[in-house]
Amino acid sequence: MSSFSGLSTALSSLNAQRQALEVSGQNVANANTVGYTRQRADMTSTAAQSAPSLFSGSGTAAGSGLRISSVARLGDVFLDARVRSETGSASFAATRAEVYARLESTVAEPSDLGVSHALSTFWASWQDVGNSPDSAPSRAVLLESATALAERISSGYGAIATQWTQARTELTTALDDVNTTADGVALLNQQIRGVLTSGGSANELVDQRNVLVTSLSRLVGATATERQDGTMDVMLGGNALVRGDVSHAISIVDGSARTLETADAGVRLQWQGTGTPLGTASGQVMGLVSALAGADDGGILARAARSYDDTAQTLMGTVNAVHKDSFTRGLGGAPGVAGGDVFTTGGSPAAKYLKVALVDGAQFAVSARPDAPLDGSRADAMARLQTADGGLDEKSLPTVRGADTTWSSFVVRLGVEARGADQRAVVSESTRATAEKLQLSGASVDIDEESVNMLAYQRAYEGAARVLTAIDEMLDTLINRTGVVGR
Repeated sequence: MSSFSGLSTALSSLNAQRQALEVSGQNVANANTVGYTRQRADMTSTAAQSAPSLFSGSGTAAGSGLRISSVARLGDVFLDARVRSETGSASFAATRAEVYARLESTVAEPSDLGVSHALSTFWASWQDVGNSPDSAPSRAVLLESATALAERISSGYGAIATQWTQARTELTTALDDVNTTADGVALLNQQIRGVLTSGGSANELVDQRNVLVTSLSRLVGATATERQDGTMDVMLGGNALVRGDVSHAISIVDGSARTLETADAGVRLQWQGTGTPLGTASGQVMGLVSALAGADDGGILARAARSYDDTAQTLMGTVNAVHKDSFTRGLGGAPGVAGGDVFTTGGSPAAKYLKVALVDGAQFAVSARPDAPLDGSRADAMARLQTADGGLDEKSLPTVRGADTTWSSFVVRLGVEARGADQRAVVSESTRATAEKLQLSGASVDIDEESVNMLAYQRAYEGAARVLTAIDEMLDTLINRTGVVGR
């Protein structure tokens, strides 16, 4: 081997150590970059050049230095896949828990602002009128409590309708994010394939793509598979959201549940290009879709709205039935007349348009007979509707189901479901956080480790420079000083 080969060996070390130092510097620079995966310069020693020739030596020769074979990205595809899976599940559970939390704040039970308190005040007002049928103030209070109850039910239903509209707007925004992110993944696939084909390193582009794919997992529970050419297929419900450099958009089916009143069939999603229904079970989008489903399909908001409507119809039906069977207090010796409707509704659903039909407290009928102006027995019968639960009375006869029972059943069910949703969200988030910690333990940058690596590369660089200097001095002696001894 030529004496000059030592220079090439030392130079290869200088280049390799410098490159490795640059990789460590890149790691340190991106220590706080979200989604960045640490890199490592893989060094490979190069074999000695051996070619038979007339003047080749008979002894063994050392290698010809080293080279950087690759800059490895220290990510774990299995941990990445686990993080995506857990992210989709956690996002789905968190979205449903948030919907329940907003709904509970709207229902406001138990509190003075809830329907239960308005119902209790309404029944107590009937008791007061029953005790003093000739009291104008008591009748005025009853009229006011009836009005407040109707307004509370109507405003509660309106709040759910507002939440439903807000959730649908969030769904539309989330779908826009899905389509935009899928386009970004397709573009990165194209760039990564081009860089790898030309022999370059696309580690930073892969990191950017992984961040986008994880975002798709959070939004729609997407899964991903990497192909041999470096591109990544993103799958959704068995269909490709992104394949190579082509993405496929998702949209809401035209006319699908535009308002709460038309939400019986719920909101439906489709592949925009083919119109095929979208099948997936996790992510923020599906959490919103489940909340916006029809009441018969378990839709959170539609079921709550139906409970408001059931309460309104039960209240209107039971109160009006007792009131029509009672008589008003006759004035000036005239007999009383049969009572009319206390509550009425101007449209459907009843909860949205519920209002009081009476305009004066004197119109309340509390007497069992038209000729008994001081009789308040029917007010007592009205007040007993508070405890009507649809069971049997003391004579084993079936009784009606009162508005209080209907409402309390809804409140209990809502509380149980909200608590369960919150617990599932906490558990899912804990599982996701654990998976993320495992992923980061191998992929995140350790400043101390990189500092040690930089010191090692620096010392190796200095050593290679010293070798280069020593060989240069030897060659100087060989070239410029050989044959001049003794002159």
